[in-house]
Amino acid sequence: MNIAEYTIKNRVISWMLLLLLFVGGSSAFFKLGRLEDPAFTIKEAMVVTSYPGATATEVEEELTYPLEQAIRLLPYVDKITSTSSPGLSQIMVSMKMTYDENELPQIWDELRRKVNDLAPTMPAGAHPPSVIDDFGDVFGLLYLVTGPSYQFDDLKQYVDLLRRELELIDGVGKIDISGAQQEQVFIELSLTRLAALNLDLNTVVNLLTQQNAVLDAGKMTINGESLYLRPTALGSSIDPIIHGRDTGQLVRLSDVSTLHRGFQEIPSHLLRYNGQPALSLGIAFADGVNVVEVGQRVDERLAELAETRPVGIEMKPLYHQSQEVENSVDGFVISLVEAVAIVIVILLFAMGWRSGLIIGIILLLTMLGTFIAMDYAEIELQRISLGALIIALGMLVDNAIVVVEGILVGLKRGKSKLEACKEIVSQTQWPLLGATVIAITAFAPIGLSPDATGEFMASLFYVLLFSLFLSWVTALTLTPFLAEMMLPLPKQEQGSEDLYQGKLYQIFRSFLQWALAHRALTTVMLVAILVGAVAGFGKVKQAFFPPSNTPMFYLDVWLPEGTDIRETEALVKQLETEVLKQSETEFVASTIGQGLPRFTLTYAPEQSYASYAQMAIRAADQEQMFALAKRLDSELPKQFPQPMFQLKLMEFGPSPKSKVEARISGADPKVLRELALEVEDIFRQDANARGIRHNWRERTKELVPVIDESQARRLGISTEAVAQTLKMAYGGTTVGLYRDGTRMLPIVTRLEQPYRDDYDSLDNLKIYSPSLQHYVPLQQVVRDIQLISTDSLIQRKDRKRTITVLADHNVLGDETAADLFNRLRPQVEALPLPAGYELEWGGEYEASGDAQEMLFGSLPMGYLFMFIITVLLFNSVRKPVVIWLTVPLSLIGVTIGLLLTNQPFSFTALLGLLSLSGMVLKNGIVLMDQINVEMDSGKNPYQAVMDSAISRVRPVSMAAMTTILGLVPLMFDAFFASMAVTIMFGLGFATILTLVIVPVFYASFYKIKPPKSAA
Repeated sequence: MNIAEYTIKNRVISWMLLLLLFVGGSSAFFKLGRLEDPAFTIKEAMVVTSYPGATATEVEEELTYPLEQAIRLLPYVDKITSTSSPGLSQIMVSMKMTYDENELPQIWDELRRKVNDLAPTMPAGAHPPSVIDDFGDVFGLLYLVTGPSYQFDDLKQYVDLLRRELELIDGVGKIDISGAQQEQVFIELSLTRLAALNLDLNTVVNLLTQQNAVLDAGKMTINGESLYLRPTALGSSIDPIIHGRDTGQLVRLSDVSTLHRGFQEIPSHLLRYNGQPALSLGIAFADGVNVVEVGQRVDERLAELAETRPVGIEMKPLYHQSQEVENSVDGFVISLVEAVAIVIVILLFAMGWRSGLIIGIILLLTMLGTFIAMDYAEIELQRISLGALIIALGMLVDNAIVVVEGILVGLKRGKSKLEACKEIVSQTQWPLLGATVIAITAFAPIGLSPDATGEFMASLFYVLLFSLFLSWVTALTLTPFLAEMMLPLPKQEQGSEDLYQGKLYQIFRSFLQWALAHRALTTVMLVAILVGAVAGFGKVKQAFFPPSNTPMFYLDVWLPEGTDIRETEALVKQLETEVLKQSETEFVASTIGQGLPRFTLTYAPEQSYASYAQMAIRAADQEQMFALAKRLDSELPKQFPQPMFQLKLMEFGPSPKSKVEARISGADPKVLRELALEVEDIFRQDANARGIRHNWRERTKELVPVIDESQARRLGISTEAVAQTLKMAYGGTTVGLYRDGTRMLPIVTRLEQPYRDDYDSLDNLKIYSPSLQHYVPLQQVVRDIQLISTDSLIQRKDRKRTITVLADHNVLGDETAADLFNRLRPQVEALPLPAGYELEWGGEYEASGDAQEMLFGSLPMGYLFMFIITVLLFNSVRKPVVIWLTVPLSLIGVTIGLLLTNQPFSFTALLGLLSLSGMVLKNGIVLMDQINVEMDSGKNPYQAVMDSAISRVRPVSMAAMTTILGLVPLMFDAFFASMAVTIMFGLGFATILTLVIVPVFYASFYKIKPPKSAA
């Protein structure tokens, strides 16, 4: 009793299986989590160490270099990049792709131990290093809070209230607040009044340092009761009494200074929304939740809290992942329904309504069963998994089509339903399994690739694995069960020749006879067409990942290095005014000093640069977005010539900072800059190169006070005292904390405003002389102030000084980054490099190369496994070789399709090309198996080849047609368009050619000659 007979005779079990798939799959579909894009692990951590007062070179040599050496000892490290700037070392550590999210926490712990072990050997004045490993946090709900009439502390209090309330919502993970400005207490000292009272500045600073400290004075026991002693006479006052040096007069701090509360004078990060200062509230989702449901709960809670919102404060979403996910998933579900409908309609017309209905039911049950497997494997409904379902649609009916077609043929030959079902299942179960495994294996490199791109695309493989294997199971079990119930007994038609007498069959028979009679000519023509396709493929545009269909883009603004962040903010205000004038603008959100909080996995926030700003601009739809982007790209550089603008589109997959990156490594910063300028000149000669710059940025100016050491020693003034005086005069020195409830406000001591704003005030600065016991002009100690230029940024990669020249293509044009790179590469590589200097390419070229390297790393084993399966299926080598020779034929259709539709050959198209091999092999296996059946029946070899090819025309063509037309909805999706075109055209051409070429090659390999009448 084979499986078909078992399911037909045991109807209760078959109905139970059918109902389990239907009910369980329907339930699983509504339980599945929802995401916009699949999660992938960001395997990077940053080691940050501050070294106040050190130059970039001192930071590099004394901090960055030893830290890099220690970190490199970890066996998990893939690459290390670092940025050394004045007073700060930032080291980005990337781990090897082979480590997954479960192993990373342990790796980060080892990294912390390795870094902390180095702390005792660090130079005096350097702060302990900190390891930041939460780069993967994605704040999918990102709101901006504004209030034109409110101060930052008012906005912060309101946002803190929201955070406390929203953290209680089930499904909410981490909540982050950005853009808040540090409130401080300023003590602005008057040197004139200090000198009049002959007060030592250090005495005042020491008093302030001790002020408002929490002190333990012990406790007393009085009448058996224990009472704590709290010396809090000063309370929270910051106006202590100061003892005069000579007169003994007691004066208050306010007698020699001005006290007030305010905000940090030079902020490190600013946010704006539609021209107003803002704070951001970012909400990250917990793992494994339904993003749409959690987003709805957050929206409901925010609506409830709206009553407590102060008048004038507004809260606007910059990115609402729940709504984006809902729109994305709904759109894909509609595409899925459309694809299912297309496939079923094709089947109804091509195979009759009963056969079409059977296959349609099997398709639906297979998909519902796939939802059960996805729920068990914790695969969410997102762009990749839903796309995989659409890709699988056509292939899911392949097995069922072969079985139903075989049953129909058996019935027409006079067999009973049970006999027809048993015969076709016995005949095809192992070839169909082999073909299914091969189709699955063709997608295996996607699931086995350990890099970020492979992790991003992994659900594509697993969904196809579940669905295709399940399609084989349902084809052998439920398909015969339904066929036995629903198919009528047709009028008996003996002889296979009577079954294939239609006009199309006659045309195909004539063409196949000609091809078999002219095998050499057919082969030569085929090779010529294939060579032409390979040559034509060179004309196809190349890309990595396509831009997103979210109608939002970024405008990066770079001012010269060394620009004060307040100047950057002033420019951004002007740019915002221009952007908000445009009718297409829905909103503009600006971040100054660094990137936005990561609100999608593919967004890469920029590091801290005071001269950097980014504007996120959103339009109503993509058409308006491109119109707005083109206008701004054209007009803003004319109105604002000083900054450099870089326009970026949102992208689906992992993306580098710039599409074209030329890295030059060497020892001498001067030589590196000279080489970078030569590369920049080459880039600028290309009219389509945009955003050209290098990552060492411009050299910055420094003021260097030259201290007269002999005079300083006579006056008892140290270099440290000079530095403290200058810092206090122009920047301010933190001398303690002012406790205001739960808030700790830094107390900053500085000189009065007139001294801070005027360079000439250096001539009027005074410094206390311990030797003379009174103030003397700073000029007595500082004999000169020199202006020098210096490197404010030193970039390193893998412990080598490395300067990177960056450029982008015109993202609003038809050209891809690969086109620009291919033009620039030979010119740059022709530059002579001094000994000890190296050139390597980064950007999209490196990212795409790494992804392909990981992908192709598992490809040989996958293809070997596929070939072994074909050998096992046919117990032959020649037959598998015949089938495999048809695989390259798909390139003919791929080239034609991509050129006709002007689609780029992207990474997704590459995956489609690899998966085509499985589809083409599957068709070849079905055809070759039929040849074996016909040969085993005792037919003449030539007639067996002819009959098998003709008998497989309908199932093979129907399988290809359902796959091709089922992919039509994906042609209109930005992410899957190139993959859909690749599969549709490649499979279409390969199917037509396979039905002819497999018989031709088979006849050639086995030396089968047509009879003279056929010839």
